[in-house]
Amino acid sequence: MAPNQALPHTSAQPGSGRIRRSAAAAVAGLTAVALLSACGYGSKNDDKKTDAAPAAGSASGVKLSADTVKIGYFANLTHGTPLVGLQEGIFQKELGSTQVKTQIFNAGPAEIEALNAGSIDIGWIGPSPAINGFTKSEGKSLKIIGGSASGGVKLVANPDKITSLDDLKGKKIATPQLGNTQDVALLNYLAGKGYKVDAQSGAGDVSVVRSDNKVTPDAYKQGSIDAAWVPEPTASKLVTLGAKVLLNEKDIWPDKKFVITNIIVSQKFLAEHPDVVEAVLRGSVNTNAFIKANPDKAKATANEAIKKEAGNALEPAILDPAWADIDFLDDPLAATLQTEADNAVTAGLLKKPNLNGIYDLAPLNKVLKEKGQSPVADAGLGAK
Repeated sequence: MAPNQALPHTSAQPGSGRIRRSAAAAVAGLTAVALLSACGYGSKNDDKKTDAAPAAGSASGVKLSADTVKIGYFANLTHGTPLVGLQEGIFQKELGSTQVKTQIFNAGPAEIEALNAGSIDIGWIGPSPAINGFTKSEGKSLKIIGGSASGGVKLVANPDKITSLDDLKGKKIATPQLGNTQDVALLNYLAGKGYKVDAQSGAGDVSVVRSDNKVTPDAYKQGSIDAAWVPEPTASKLVTLGAKVLLNEKDIWPDKKFVITNIIVSQKFLAEHPDVVEAVLRGSVNTNAFIKANPDKAKATANEAIKKEAGNALEPAILDPAWADIDFLDDPLAATLQTEADNAVTAGLLKKPNLNGIYDLAPLNKVLKEKGQSPVADAGLGAK
């Protein structure tokens, strides 16, 4: 979700012109390190633009500085904040007469490209594409301005082949993509267990198979993989096919929290329209509060939005456990972003990135202060 990258990529995520491939072909086609966000199960192939009608007036009654704000996100459960907030009109209430235009993405790099081109102003995205976009632009393209979701990643396995976490040697474990957030997490976990795996090829004591989330269920059914370290709802989809949960990734993080989705903004838009950025953040904070107060309604709303945007809703056997495993929050969990980057460096998938200045949490902390809530920290990676 989730769930990402500082080096060029060549493998395809769900997106315009994507060719569906088998798990084996996906591995063969990867020739460079990619650090991008894994798209969720059930997305369409094409990025899509939609427009939302403006409301009559802003919550404050003050006209904001931009007539339009262009927002990007995925039709994926780990992007539940925009799915719910836009569907319920929570963002529009804060934006008032400022019109919302949305664009649905299926891959992190495409969203970063859209942000750089000015096609979107603000986006919900995984941690690794944010790192990639920031470092490749030498810190000039974007800022992370808030958190959105934590969790929603599991290691699931065929119980006929793997019975415990001590039974991984010689097995084939899928991740969504070479160098993506889940790929780094698995490589780091295996290294901690003493297994030797070549990060680039995936060969070693354990075979790491890079397989698109949409391909992975078929690969599991065909027996070409034994397990998968994947985001929701792919993990729950595999469970419906007979897989068992071996490990919930949140269990290996301090406080069981790690960033899977955060909010980015173009630095140009932030400088020119800080009031609009604050309004969007206010909408995000209000949406996360709505999700916590109304979990069942929010889940149904998110699924309705997924059906509208991606073409098919998630069945309850997948939706319910997947939604329950995702924590929606305002804190970007900055320390975990640094840890994820450090783990990628250790795995040999990423050169040491300079993340100084990647965060600007002043607008979010202003919103939180208005609501009597505690400020969130940037782990020393704040605006310079």
